[in-house]
Amino acid sequence: MLSTTRLAAAALCALVLGSGSAIAAQCGNTAAGFDAWKQQFAQEAQAQGVGQRGLQALMATSYNQDTINADRNQKSFRYSLDKFMQIRGADTIVAQGRQRKAQNPQLYAALEQRYGVPAGVLIAIHGMETGFGGFMGNSNVVSAITTLAYDCRRSGFFTPHAMGALMMVDRGMISPNARGAKHGELGHTQFLPGNALRYGVDGNGDGRADLTNEVDALASTANFLRQKGWRPGAGYQQGQANFGVIQQWNAATVYQQAIAIMASRIDG
Repeated sequence: MLSTTRLAAAALCALVLGSGSAIAAQCGNTAAGFDAWKQQFAQEAQAQGVGQRGLQALMATSYNQDTINADRNQKSFRYSLDKFMQIRGADTIVAQGRQRKAQNPQLYAALEQRYGVPAGVLIAIHGMETGFGGFMGNSNVVSAITTLAYDCRRSGFFTPHAMGALMMVDRGMISPNARGAKHGELGHTQFLPGNALRYGVDGNGDGRADLTNEVDALASTANFLRQKGWRPGAGYQQGQANFGVIQQWNAATVYQQAIAIMASRIDG
């Protein structure tokens, strides 16, 4: 997912980077300046408390051209709603989602009781993002997210997430070789690293927030939505109170509409 708006990214950047960080590393639009950028970004990271594990992960990254290609080619978000839902398999997500809800009603009831987010919304996001965990990505997370932080197109949006990824490595939350989606998203519901660091929660009680664990990922997704203003019991279709919260999960209008429609169908 490309989660949150630019406003949220700016707030996260302020939280992670603070006001005393070094001069921002110089972005670039080709691989040529990536190594120099890493040296500059390492100084920023060190100033923010990232230790040797995180810094070593940064220096081991490589410019990811596949990530750049994916960032330039998100054409599905320009489709009509009907076509978007067709190519993303909405009917299959709804059918499988109903089965998943029926198979584990206690889990979804517990999540709704704690966070106020209905099962259908969480299930629709889970199905849309990774086919219920069927494919969570094979890109190196740290390389992907640092490539996007270096790339001038949306450097401001991705820089705090790159810093978040280094912090996660440094704290042992993810491996330097952790795999995710093309934009560096992690786990069952595809959290960007800065959001994983901020909103990730331990849902299964093992003492750590692991987004490759389904229960942790669903709980973290519910926590994200609640922290963004989800109102328990309020509607989530367009024009209703919680649709604006879905908009903070992903900025694409057709994605937002599809999630709301699929969630309603899953919940009956």
